[in-house]
Amino acid sequence: MSAEKTPIDGSSSANTLLQLHQLLTSCSKSISGGNFSQSQTSVSKLINFLDSVSDASISELEPGAKENAFKILSGIYEFLCSPSLNQENIDALSFELPKSASKFAGVSPQCWEISDNIIHRFIEKCSPRDMLPILCEALDSPNKTVQAATYVCPLISGLSDVFISLQRRHFEQIKVAVPVVVKVVKAISTESDYEDTELETLFERIVVNALSIQTVCRKLEDGENEKLRALLGLYVLQILALVSVSRNYLHFALRLASILPYSGISGLGLITGYSVDTMSHIVIGEDEEDCSSFSSHIYLGASLSVVWAQKHDEFAQAAKFDFGAIKTELQNNPTKRWQAVAMLKHVFASIDLPWEFKRYTVDFLLYITSGDISNKLGHNDCSLYMTSLFSSLQALTMIIIYASDTVLRKNAFEALKRVLGDIPNSQRFDILKALIKNSDSSSMVAILLDLVRGEMHRERILRTSLQKNEALEADSKTCQSTLFWSTSILELVESVLRPDTGGPPILPDNSDAVLSALNLYRFVLMTEAAEKTNYTGLQSKNNLQKAYNEWLLPLRMLVGGIAAANKNDIDQHAVDTVCALNPLELVLYRCIELVEENLKHLA
Repeated sequence: MSAEKTPIDGSSSANTLLQLHQLLTSCSKSISGGNFSQSQTSVSKLINFLDSVSDASISELEPGAKENAFKILSGIYEFLCSPSLNQENIDALSFELPKSASKFAGVSPQCWEISDNIIHRFIEKCSPRDMLPILCEALDSPNKTVQAATYVCPLISGLSDVFISLQRRHFEQIKVAVPVVVKVVKAISTESDYEDTELETLFERIVVNALSIQTVCRKLEDGENEKLRALLGLYVLQILALVSVSRNYLHFALRLASILPYSGISGLGLITGYSVDTMSHIVIGEDEEDCSSFSSHIYLGASLSVVWAQKHDEFAQAAKFDFGAIKTELQNNPTKRWQAVAMLKHVFASIDLPWEFKRYTVDFLLYITSGDISNKLGHNDCSLYMTSLFSSLQALTMIIIYASDTVLRKNAFEALKRVLGDIPNSQRFDILKALIKNSDSSSMVAILLDLVRGEMHRERILRTSLQKNEALEADSKTCQSTLFWSTSILELVESVLRPDTGGPPILPDNSDAVLSALNLYRFVLMTEAAEKTNYTGLQSKNNLQKAYNEWLLPLRMLVGGIAAANKNDIDQHAVDTVCALNPLELVLYRCIELVEENLKHLA
């Protein structure tokens, strides 16, 4: 039942304490009298009064508001500790008072301590099974007028005590609370307006919360113990991700790392996703609704655990990771390496993580893809991982585009090339094509098209060497040496020179991509003409005529128009535009000449 907030009568401490005493007496009488409607009204008036006191003390709108808050909160605690207070009163007040008491935590350290005491008092006197949903509901609906970081700390601490006090169905009840805690901490940790001390206190409470689940695990028998240990592992991974996003707290990361071995988690299992999938199956099973309640931060935390181990030896020791063995296994096992690359996308794609983590992740990726890994591919098929590999590479292109650190951009590009080289030839073109078609960056499209041209150059060299050496059993290799030399190249060039809109590309915005596409087209055209082949279909009269009429001539008109419009303009933007189009115009005219020459030969 809602009611108008009761204002504080006067500024004196005596008046507010008298008002509190009257409200508490009214609550006690109505609850004991069994009048449900009247007791609801009395409790609502008490809560509104307390909210008025906490709001005034936090905003400091009235003189002595903080002192009043301390006295009011102390009065509440004394009332709850009164030997004459019956259980019926305690139970009725337990639904609302924990939330109201937590709002005082941001007033002062003294109020924070009493807020803790009030919540612990309820946990002592009430059923832990009843208190768990009460605390979760309070966590899930913080008051917008209070500081969330301080508000949630007493509630999270209370949950730690509730977990330990539970007598049965531990897994089912803790499983309800964990997503609520993670959701709240995620919302708080991604905000930037909290002091370090506030967040440190919050994460201290969260770590203690995880340790309380570990304590419960030790008391349970094997069946429920396995489920709760898996739940604990998922919880720790999510909190590790939030710690990393928030302030890069090493001391909290180390404490969380020490819990990982208890959940049966291995470093290799985390970086390949196996441990996460195993724990998720144990905790969630086939329940899709349960699945939606768990954060994607689980996979981010799993990936970051290995990045933390890369950064800090003490983390690897605390988590009991044999980091050298993990990297060696990934270097030698293509399937596990693809799984690891797929997991790392969570780090690359995170917009909240500090760049430092992405730098270490790129270094880790460079290490596991070092050496001649292409010779270790054998007959492995990465079809199952194509979607996740694409996502990882797409996220890696974002680092190449947006990282301010030149070394990081360079290393990310090298990692991109190595991962592409680690993908079997039969699937590499599909990945590159998808990256090109899904990129909004002209510069990135240009880079990727240059990689395609490089792949075609390598295939050409291989094909030439096979043709010269008749002793080789070259059937399968010849097939593989024409994977990029196919009609798909025409589609790729067309996607840039004649986008989905149907007209010419937007210039000068896309000049980098257009220049690279023209260079690719010219390279293929010259090679096919010189070797008298037509793997790509570029040499057919219809395709030459199409390229001439639909790609090159409209582009020439566009470039010519832009150049004429900016010819006599001394504005810096106009000068930059003309300069950007000069190399494009040169290659464009060479392409036109080549097409015209080839059409004459075919006439």
